[in-house]
Amino acid sequence: MFLSVIAVGFCVSMVMLAAWVFQKLRGNAGWVDVFWSFGTGLFCVLAVLAGPGVPWRLWVVVGLLLVWSVRLGTHIARRVPGRPEDVRYARMRAEKGAGFQLYLLGFTAIQGPFSAVLATAALFAACQPAPHFRLWDGLGIALALGCIAGEALADRQMRQFRSMPDNKGKICDTGLWACSRHPNYLFEFLFWGAFPLLGLTTHNAWSLLSLAAPGLMYLSLRYASGVPPLEAAMLESRGEAYRQYQARTGAILPRLRS
Repeated sequence: MFLSVIAVGFCVSMVMLAAWVFQKLRGNAGWVDVFWSFGTGLFCVLAVLAGPGVPWRLWVVVGLLLVWSVRLGTHIARRVPGRPEDVRYARMRAEKGAGFQLYLLGFTAIQGPFSAVLATAALFAACQPAPHFRLWDGLGIALALGCIAGEALADRQMRQFRSMPDNKGKICDTGLWACSRHPNYLFEFLFWGAFPLLGLTTHNAWSLLSLAAPGLMYLSLRYASGVPPLEAAMLESRGEAYRQYQARTGAILPRLRS
């Protein structure tokens, strides 16, 4: 398994190097996310298929990875061409100036090791030794499919909101966006929490490493590449209205209201 994880990290790193070159040629850093979504899905799938495990479990994990990767990658790929650069990258470009491309190269370089952590969770799920279907398997599959559907719904609600001319300059705070400022991020990190449910076993203490996948995804989205740059841009463009939205709505996790 260790060699498979290393292989995923290396292959995704190569994909992200190609992504850096491609986005530089096209002048839109949003392509980085497209390459990552498809690349991570592809090489995690190949690692799972190349490894040991109960056959039906291998195909369950492969199926979940493929649905996640194709859905996310296609969604991002549709919104990148011919549109303004994602506000996260546009802000990064403005802040870094002439050093933007070098900074972005470093940013893309760490995506390989990041994907390796995700692959670890998928591989432990595929290698779960229990031959029969368990309650935990049902919960894991339900969580994964529910998160894919939930993220797709959040993206659809945002698209519909932005498609209405009257909403220009306003904040989407309806539907799932009334519960979380970033429901797509909520479902994204919870999706990776499905694999520990499938893979944790008392027969192998190393399977606890699979918990790093949802943990790392949450920390990255909440404190690094997700919420901070996006919300900084929103505060610049929406000002006090967005501050009020922040005050009443959780960043990723829904906030309990008194």
